[in-house]
Amino acid sequence: HFQVMMLLLMLMLSVVSLAHNFCYDEEHCDPYAWGDNYPSCHPLLESHHSPINLDHQLMKNQSLDSLHLEGFNLTLKGQWWLTNQGHSVVLELGNGMQVSGGGLPGTYRTIQLHFHWGSVSSNGSEHTLDHLRFPMEMHIVNIKSTHPNLTSALEDPTGLAVKSKSFHFLVGQTKSIRPFPLMNLLPQNNLTQYYRYHGSLTTPPCSQVVLWTVYEVPTYISWAQLFVKRIYSTEELADKQVHLQNNYRHIHPTYGRPVYASKDAKMLTNGVSPLAIFYLFNVLLFIGFLNI
Repeated sequence: HFQVMMLLLMLMLSVVSLAHNFCYDEEHCDPYAWGDNYPSCHPLLESHHSPINLDHQLMKNQSLDSLHLEGFNLTLKGQWWLTNQGHSVVLELGNGMQVSGGGLPGTYRTIQLHFHWGSVSSNGSEHTLDHLRFPMEMHIVNIKSTHPNLTSALEDPTGLAVKSKSFHFLVGQTKSIRPFPLMNLLPQNNLTQYYRYHGSLTTPPCSQVVLWTVYEVPTYISWAQLFVKRIYSTEELADKQVHLQNNYRHIHPTYGRPVYASKDAKMLTNGVSPLAIFYLFNVLLFIGFLNI
């Protein structure tokens, strides 16, 4: 098994589908150019961007106890839907799960999850721990239950919260997924160890309405769960199929923002060694868990 950075995030991932004309690998539309079309993505105009580096400069907050994850240990009825949106792979979740507690200002409905990853030669997590980048990052997406839709949530500074079989999967393709307990994807023995800060969406329009909850302890996966060579950024009838890789935004400064550690966090002393990270560089999370 291999160790992978896991993030339990609370944010409204549907915004990924609201902005199409951005990319990760071409100079005119990569993350450094997003501000040209989306002013709120400009790092010099706005100061609460994500992702950030998480280091030892954290403030302990004794009020940050365990999050209450309702429905995460259940196998819900119905179908979930997995879609390649061209920028990430998104799993649309049904009803029945919500998150509260842990210092959150309300209850958040869990709606979907997605991933950011690297390539066969580079790591691709969005956040870094002590400047170490992991092979992939998972975002579980939630929206404050008092908001009926995304438009309403984007007007609330805490409206969004982000809690970080082999197949060919092309842009626009959707697969049905049998529901499974989402708790299987989380560091079940370390759920009280996390970091918290206020930031932004990591894709356009980069709205600064996200409460990030970043789990401190990575999760292990196997080589069988690698999918970096099976997700494509091209459509089915394209002349040449191009792999979807390195879909992560660059690190941003905190500009004095407080970054808190939960009362049980070990403050980045969880035994994750540079040697362990070195052997992880092309290991990803996703395939085995979804029972496709």
